Amino acid sequence: HQSVYRNPLQGEKNVIEKKSLLIIDDHPLFREGLKTIIGPDPRFKVIGEAGTGREGLQMLKKLKPDLIVVDISLPDQSGIQLTRDIRRLFPETKILIVSMHSKIDYIAEAFQAGATGYVVKESAAKRLLQGLESVANGDYFLDSSVSHAVVENLMKFPLKEAKITDPDYATLTPREQEVMRLLAEGLSSKEVAEKLFISPKTVENHRANIMNKLNLHSTIELIRYAAKLGLIDVDLWKE
Repeated sequence: HQSVYRNPLQGEKNVIEKKSLLIIDDHPLFREGLKTIIGPDPRFKVIGEAGTGREGLQMLKKLKPDLIVVDISLPDQSGIQLTRDIRRLFPETKILIVSMHSKIDYIAEAFQAGATGYVVKESAAKRLLQGLESVANGDYFLDSSVSHAVVENLMKFPLKEAKITDPDYATLTPREQEVMRLLAEGLSSKEVAEKLFISPKTVENHRANIMNKLNLHSTIELIRYAAKLGLIDVDLWKE
Protein backbone atom coordinates (compact mmCIF):
# COMPACT_ATOMS: atom_id res chain seq x y z
CA HIS A 1 0.00 0.00 0.00
CA GLN A 2 3.05 2.27 -0.05
CA SER A 3 4.37 3.82 -3.22
CA VAL A 4 7.85 5.09 -3.90
CA TYR A 5 8.65 8.59 -5.12
CA ARG A 6 11.78 9.04 -7.22
CA ASN A 7 12.96 12.50 -8.13
CA PRO A 8 13.95 12.24 -11.84
CA LEU A 9 16.34 15.15 -11.44
CA GLN A 10 18.33 13.33 -8.78
CA GLY A 11 18.31 9.84 -10.26
CA GLU A 12 17.85 6.88 -7.91
CA LYS A 13 19.74 8.35 -4.97
CA ASN A 14 16.86 10.22 -3.35
CA VAL A 15 14.12 7.63 -2.85
CA ILE A 16 11.25 8.56 -0.54
CA GLU A 17 8.85 5.92 0.65
CA LYS A 18 5.40 7.48 0.67
CA LYS A 19 3.32 7.00 3.80
CA SER A 20 -0.21 5.86 3.00
CA LEU A 21 -3.01 7.88 4.53
CA LEU A 22 -6.75 7.49 5.25
CA ILE A 23 -8.98 10.54 5.90
CA ILE A 24 -12.09 10.14 8.10
CA ASP A 25 -14.26 13.29 8.09
CA ASP A 26 -17.94 13.75 7.33
CA HIS A 27 -17.54 16.92 5.24
CA PRO A 28 -16.68 16.09 1.58
CA LEU A 29 -15.46 19.65 0.94
CA PHE A 30 -13.07 19.51 3.88
CA ARG A 31 -11.76 16.11 2.74
CA GLU A 32 -11.12 17.62 -0.70
CA GLY A 33 -9.27 20.49 0.97
CA LEU A 34 -7.06 18.07 2.89
CA LYS A 35 -6.29 16.11 -0.28
CA THR A 36 -5.36 19.35 -2.04
CA ILE A 37 -2.86 20.11 0.73
CA ILE A 38 -1.43 16.57 0.87
CA GLY A 39 -1.49 15.77 -2.88
CA PRO A 40 1.67 17.59 -4.02
CA ASP A 41 3.76 16.34 -1.08
CA PRO A 42 6.01 13.41 -2.08
CA ARG A 43 6.03 11.99 1.47
CA PHE A 44 2.33 11.11 1.70
CA LYS A 45 -0.34 9.46 -0.44
CA VAL A 46 -4.08 9.49 0.33
CA ILE A 47 -5.33 5.95 -0.38
CA GLY A 48 -8.86 6.27 0.99
CA GLU A 49 -11.48 8.48 2.62
CA ALA A 50 -14.58 7.87 4.72
CA GLY A 51 -17.44 10.00 6.06
CA THR A 52 -18.35 7.95 9.15
CA GLY A 53 -16.51 6.07 11.88
CA ARG A 54 -17.98 2.75 10.81
CA GLU A 55 -16.96 3.24 7.18
CA GLY A 56 -13.54 4.40 8.35
CA LEU A 57 -12.95 1.23 10.35
CA GLN A 58 -13.99 -0.94 7.40
CA MET A 59 -11.57 0.90 5.10
CA LEU A 60 -8.84 0.73 7.73
CA LYS A 61 -9.11 -3.07 7.92
CA LYS A 62 -9.03 -3.31 4.14
CA LEU A 63 -6.33 -0.74 3.28
CA LYS A 64 -4.13 -0.83 6.42
CA PRO A 65 -2.76 2.72 6.01
CA ASP A 66 0.27 4.05 7.89
CA LEU A 67 -1.51 7.22 9.00
CA ILE A 68 -5.10 8.27 9.69
CA VAL A 69 -6.52 11.80 9.84
CA VAL A 70 -9.66 11.77 12.02
CA ASP A 71 -12.25 14.46 12.77
CA ILE A 72 -13.62 14.47 16.34
CA SER A 73 -17.21 15.13 15.22
CA LEU A 74 -18.52 12.25 13.12
CA PRO A 75 -22.22 11.54 12.48
CA ASP A 76 -22.24 8.05 13.98
CA GLN A 77 -19.71 8.27 16.82
CA SER A 78 -17.10 10.47 18.43
CA GLY A 79 -13.70 10.58 16.75
CA ILE A 80 -12.25 10.13 20.25
CA GLN A 81 -13.98 6.76 20.63
CA LEU A 82 -12.96 5.85 17.07
CA THR A 83 -9.35 6.68 18.00
CA ARG A 84 -9.59 4.27 20.95
CA ASP A 85 -10.98 1.55 18.66
CA ILE A 86 -8.23 2.11 16.07
CA ARG A 87 -5.52 2.08 18.73
CA ARG A 88 -6.87 -1.21 20.10
CA LEU A 89 -7.21 -2.91 16.70
CA PHE A 90 -4.20 -1.39 14.91
CA PRO A 91 -1.68 -0.22 17.54
CA GLU A 92 0.96 0.57 14.89
CA THR A 93 -1.26 2.99 12.93
CA LYS A 94 -0.52 6.64 13.70
CA ILE A 95 -3.50 8.97 14.28
CA LEU A 96 -3.69 12.74 13.72
CA ILE A 97 -6.85 14.48 14.95
CA VAL A 98 -8.08 17.45 12.91
CA SER A 99 -10.85 19.27 14.75
CA MET A 100 -12.63 22.62 14.98
CA HIS A 101 -12.31 22.34 18.78
CA SER A 102 -9.36 23.84 20.65
CA LYS A 103 -10.70 23.33 24.19
CA ILE A 104 -8.58 21.50 26.75
CA ASP A 105 -11.01 18.61 27.32
CA TYR A 106 -11.09 17.63 23.64
CA ILE A 107 -7.31 17.82 23.26
CA ALA A 108 -6.58 15.90 26.45
CA GLU A 109 -9.11 13.20 25.57
CA ALA A 110 -7.67 12.88 22.05
CA PHE A 111 -4.13 12.20 23.32
CA GLN A 112 -5.39 9.93 26.10
CA ALA A 113 -7.37 7.95 23.51
CA GLY A 114 -4.18 7.29 21.53
CA ALA A 115 -3.80 10.10 19.00
CA THR A 116 -0.27 11.45 18.65
CA GLY A 117 -1.12 14.66 16.80
CA TYR A 118 -3.79 17.39 17.05
CA VAL A 119 -4.42 20.14 14.49
CA VAL A 120 -7.18 22.75 14.70
CA LYS A 121 -9.16 22.90 11.42
CA GLU A 122 -8.67 26.65 11.04
CA SER A 123 -4.90 26.20 10.76
CA ALA A 124 -4.93 22.92 8.78
CA ALA A 125 -3.59 24.63 5.65
CA LYS A 126 -0.46 25.73 7.55
CA ARG A 127 0.01 22.92 10.08
CA LEU A 128 -1.30 19.71 8.50
CA LEU A 129 1.86 18.58 6.70
CA GLN A 130 4.01 19.49 9.71
CA GLY A 131 1.68 17.44 11.91
CA LEU A 132 1.70 14.46 9.55
CA GLU A 133 5.49 14.50 9.41
CA SER A 134 5.82 14.54 13.21
CA VAL A 135 3.24 11.79 13.71
CA ALA A 136 4.79 9.64 10.94
CA ASN A 137 8.16 9.94 12.69
CA GLY A 138 6.67 8.74 15.97
CA ASP A 139 6.65 12.19 17.61
CA TYR A 140 3.79 14.03 19.29
CA PHE A 141 2.41 17.11 17.54
CA LEU A 142 0.20 19.82 19.01
CA ASP A 143 -0.91 22.65 16.76
CA SER A 144 0.89 25.86 17.72
CA SER A 145 -2.38 27.79 17.33
CA VAL A 146 -3.45 26.10 20.59
CA SER A 147 -2.58 28.49 23.42
CA HIS A 148 0.28 27.96 25.88
CA ALA A 149 -2.27 27.92 28.72
CA VAL A 150 -4.03 24.94 27.13
CA VAL A 151 -0.76 23.04 26.77
CA GLU A 152 0.22 23.81 30.37
CA ASN A 153 -3.18 22.59 31.59
CA LEU A 154 -2.86 19.52 29.38
CA MET A 155 0.23 18.46 31.28
CA LYS A 156 -1.71 18.31 34.56
CA PHE A 157 -5.04 17.19 33.12
CA PRO A 158 -6.26 14.12 35.06
CA LEU A 159 -6.60 10.86 33.18
CA LYS A 160 -10.21 9.83 32.97
CA GLU A 161 -12.27 7.88 30.48
CA ALA A 162 -15.27 10.18 30.60
CA LYS A 163 -16.12 12.95 33.02
CA ILE A 164 -19.75 13.10 31.92
CA THR A 165 -21.88 10.48 33.59
CA ASP A 166 -25.29 12.17 33.30
CA PRO A 167 -27.64 9.50 31.86
CA ASP A 168 -29.74 12.04 29.93
CA TYR A 169 -26.65 13.50 28.21
CA ALA A 170 -25.67 9.98 27.13
CA THR A 171 -28.95 9.73 25.15
CA LEU A 172 -27.80 12.52 22.81
CA THR A 173 -26.18 11.52 19.52
CA PRO A 174 -22.57 12.75 18.90
CA ARG A 175 -23.94 15.44 16.56
CA GLU A 176 -26.54 16.58 19.14
CA GLN A 177 -23.79 16.80 21.78
CA GLU A 178 -21.74 18.96 19.44
CA VAL A 179 -24.70 21.24 18.59
CA MET A 180 -25.52 21.54 22.29
CA ARG A 181 -21.99 22.66 23.20
CA LEU A 182 -22.01 25.33 20.49
CA LEU A 183 -25.46 26.63 21.43
CA ALA A 184 -24.42 26.72 25.09
CA GLU A 185 -21.33 28.74 24.13
CA GLY A 186 -23.70 31.40 22.80
CA LEU A 187 -23.68 30.73 19.07
CA SER A 188 -26.86 31.34 17.10
CA SER A 189 -28.46 28.57 15.03
CA LYS A 190 -27.09 30.25 11.91
CA GLU A 191 -23.55 30.37 13.34
CA VAL A 192 -23.75 26.72 14.44
CA ALA A 193 -24.98 25.78 10.95
CA GLU A 194 -22.03 27.58 9.32
CA LYS A 195 -19.52 25.94 11.67
CA LEU A 196 -20.88 22.43 11.10
CA PHE A 197 -21.68 22.81 7.38
CA ILE A 198 -25.37 21.99 7.94
CA SER A 199 -28.56 24.01 7.42
CA PRO A 200 -30.05 26.26 10.16
CA LYS A 201 -33.23 24.14 9.94
CA THR A 202 -31.20 21.01 10.79
CA VAL A 203 -29.69 22.88 13.77
CA GLU A 204 -33.19 23.82 14.94
CA ASN A 205 -34.28 20.17 14.67
CA HIS A 206 -31.24 19.09 16.72
CA ARG A 207 -31.99 21.84 19.25
CA ALA A 208 -35.59 20.65 19.63
CA ASN A 209 -34.41 17.05 20.15
CA ILE A 210 -31.79 18.17 22.70
CA MET A 211 -34.30 20.23 24.73
CA ASN A 212 -36.78 17.37 24.64
CA LYS A 213 -34.29 14.67 25.68
CA LEU A 214 -32.82 16.80 28.48
CA ASN A 215 -36.19 18.24 29.58
CA LEU A 216 -34.95 21.82 29.18
CA HIS A 217 -37.16 24.77 28.24
CA SER A 218 -34.91 27.74 27.48
CA THR A 219 -31.43 28.68 26.30
CA ILE A 220 -30.55 29.81 29.83
CA GLU A 221 -31.43 26.34 31.16
CA LEU A 222 -29.31 24.81 28.39
CA ILE A 223 -26.33 26.99 29.37
CA ARG A 224 -26.72 26.13 33.07
CA TYR A 225 -26.93 22.43 32.24
CA ALA A 226 -23.81 22.56 30.02
CA ALA A 227 -21.90 24.52 32.69
CA LYS A 228 -22.91 22.00 35.37
CA LEU A 229 -21.46 19.17 33.26
CA GLY A 230 -18.29 21.17 32.62
CA LEU A 231 -18.93 21.33 28.86
CA ILE A 232 -18.37 25.07 28.55
CA ASP A 233 -16.20 27.71 30.19
CA VAL A 234 -18.46 29.40 32.72
CA ASP A 235 -16.22 32.51 32.45
CA LEU A 236 -17.89 33.17 29.10
CA TRP A 237 -21.08 34.04 30.93
CA LYS A 238 -19.71 36.19 33.79
CA GLU A 239 -19.86 39.50 31.93
